[in-house]
Amino acid sequence: MRPPYAEQMPVVLVAGLHADARKEVVERLLRTVPGSVALHHDLGRAVDGTVLRTVRDAGGPLSSGETPLVDGCACCALREDLVPELTRLAEAGLTRLAVVELWDSVEPRTMAEVVAAHGGDRIALTGVLTAVDPALVLPCLGNGDDLAEAGLAAAPTDRRTVGDTFARQLEYAPVLALVDSPDADAEDHALLAQLHPTARRLPVGSPELARAALAGFDVEAAAAAQHPACALLPQDADEAGVTTLVWRRHRPFHPGRLYDALEELCCAAPRSRGRFWLADRPDTLLAWDAAGGALCVESAGPWLSSLPDAAWDLVPPVRRAAAALDWHPEHGDRCQHLVFTSPGLDRESLERLLDSCLLDDAEYASGREAWQHFPATFAPFLDPA
Repeated sequence: MRPPYAEQMPVVLVAGLHADARKEVVERLLRTVPGSVALHHDLGRAVDGTVLRTVRDAGGPLSSGETPLVDGCACCALREDLVPELTRLAEAGLTRLAVVELWDSVEPRTMAEVVAAHGGDRIALTGVLTAVDPALVLPCLGNGDDLAEAGLAAAPTDRRTVGDTFARQLEYAPVLALVDSPDADAEDHALLAQLHPTARRLPVGSPELARAALAGFDVEAAAAAQHPACALLPQDADEAGVTTLVWRRHRPFHPGRLYDALEELCCAAPRSRGRFWLADRPDTLLAWDAAGGALCVESAGPWLSSLPDAAWDLVPPVRRAAAALDWHPEHGDRCQHLVFTSPGLDRESLERLLDSCLLDDAEYASGREAWQHFPATFAPFLDPA
């Protein structure tokens, strides 16, 4: 007799820095889906050289074990151990749903891509959820502390902050599972809605939660939605004291003036992101990613308009579609497209500051050859040593 779930075992990832909310979501799935099992790798003991793995169902623990660190990295140990454990469950054929409860600072994209790439034909990644306590969104997003300071680093070399880690957990998942928090108000819910407007926001008690865990998940589409060149960024919004400003222009930044304004821009909102271009780097699409007062600026490849026509056939359709939306008759897809979200955002002051960083009329008229002589103030961020 074939076991009941012999074809493919569904797997859902449950992520989030809000540990209590995450545990509540996992418990709900275990109670709702008969035959479901939860796996969790506790990275909190990594300082002792091991990662503790537990497997349980709605009735309690089923097994536990330890796996050693890999190259001193707890997340690497998780990657090496997770797929074999999932494969073991799948081959037994008795698990209706494997719920992978990720540790606090583990980002779902990393694990989703590992499961999709190495799970084989016995495992199907069917959902990615991030568990959220709405009352904790702003405190987490605005927290610029290093994960190491909070005891949440996954490796000695982990330089992420609480704010940027939470932002990636929140914005990657297509489903946000919300716990009922008595401390959450309308502003908290408006902030959450503006940060990730395309996500389904489901209360943890909703019958839709289990269906969302089994609905299916496209790793490639999720990656494309995060790429700076074609990310589906939030739209202008103003609700319950929370504002999202979408700032779009077709004139390049003066590198020196933008650099001088970075601190003020990063402090203007707990979350900002998007794509931009500098006058002295006209062919490079630059990514802007800021949370908790910390900014990451990096190259995201060339603008499409800087590529030869023959290269366009190699570009994914979603990238070409995004470029078409931003197309300018002179500059092609080169643009400034930055989004700032915050309670109490001073929209007018922020727009004035951003506009002041653009080339003025005389600088713009001097042309690209002259732009190359502007100070290369972003070289320390963008040029490898």
